[in-house]
Amino acid sequence: MPDRLATAELAVSLGTIVFQLAASAFFSAAETALTAASRPRIHQLAQDGDLRAAVVKALQDRREDTIAALVLGNTLAVIGATAIATTILIAVFQDYGVAATTVGMTLLVAIFAQVLPKTYAINHADDVALGLARSVRVAVAVLAPAAVAVQAIVRFLLTVVGAGAADGAQNAPTDEELRGVIALHAGPEPEVKQERAMLRGVLDLDQVTIGQVMTHRRKVVTADIADPPRAIVEQVLASGHAQVPLTKDQPDNVVGVLTAQALMREVMERGRELAGIDLLAIAETPWFVPDTTTLLDQLQAFRQREQRQALVVDEYGALMGVVSLSDILSEIVGDIANAGEDKADHLLPGVRQATDGSYLVDGSVTLRDLNRAFEWGLPDDAATTIAGLVLREARLIPSVGQVFAFHGFRFEILRRQRNQIMAIRVTPPKPAQAA
Repeated sequence: MPDRLATAELAVSLGTIVFQLAASAFFSAAETALTAASRPRIHQLAQDGDLRAAVVKALQDRREDTIAALVLGNTLAVIGATAIATTILIAVFQDYGVAATTVGMTLLVAIFAQVLPKTYAINHADDVALGLARSVRVAVAVLAPAAVAVQAIVRFLLTVVGAGAADGAQNAPTDEELRGVIALHAGPEPEVKQERAMLRGVLDLDQVTIGQVMTHRRKVVTADIADPPRAIVEQVLASGHAQVPLTKDQPDNVVGVLTAQALMREVMERGRELAGIDLLAIAETPWFVPDTTTLLDQLQAFRQREQRQALVVDEYGALMGVVSLSDILSEIVGDIANAGEDKADHLLPGVRQATDGSYLVDGSVTLRDLNRAFEWGLPDDAATTIAGLVLREARLIPSVGQVFAFHGFRFEILRRQRNQIMAIRVTPPKPAQAA
């Protein structure tokens, strides 16, 4: 009978050790999965009605309480298993029992209670978190009183050493984190490349100004109100634009904006008779906006005013260019005007790729368009166009044939008109050298 009792006690003790190691593995996997699980995906699943995701979201929102309870449960399980194993092995190995326990339990805990469950959980974080959600909720509820006491002690100690708990608002995704997630977004090219560009464009709406995306005044078609009506009508129709600013005496003095629709309606009502037509009477009042307005503010202004174009002026009131709704949308979805062109022949307006891997770029091409199209990292905070960047970095007006190297790129001046850089050969860094 004593032998049977001893055998039964040994079996119970071994079973308890196995159970506690399994409990430790459960707490380890749960802690890792809840920490690594994608908060955006869990949030979306919860919004879609997934009850398990709702539980995971609630546990993630109470991260400190959840982690404290899981760590406490894990610690209790490991200590309990080690204590029982020590008792058994001391009885078996006597003086060597402690050493045997140390070696044996270290291997068992490290492999089966820590590394194995955590490795699996980190590789299947979302699935493990959803699968263990309800069990973790129960465990956290049971261990809550002890976990609260532990947390109180921890907060007190952190306060003593001057390292108080961080603001809970820091748990929310920041702009930098969102950009990092976008950069890591992977999948089949070039579709994913376009998706990344669109997502970055949305994040940039409140940071980019209309001065960076507008059509410069050099490319804006205007009509002088002093010209004969027939000449103005022909100019408007030939421009291909829906709106043409009307100027008086000087290019900066915009007195109205003539829309092709209003003009054609007036011409048809007059039976195509242009004599005596008052173009100012049918022109819209010009809408001026400062070049420092952000794209987000301008987009909202377009919606409120139900207009699609505005005149951009600098701090002195001088006309800088024109910004349209299409310009802002292009920052999100890409170049709309050339969306139907063959991508093999059309990289970007004003850009052609050479056989040696370099790019022949018009000086007026914006840095934002280049960074967007080729995922380059050229700084666009102090210069708008590629020509402007070269001038700023070179600190001189370069001659044709001059070569510059900065930001890992090589710039060769191909053509210059007066003091304006017209064409540049840009050689990007090799992929292994790119930052």
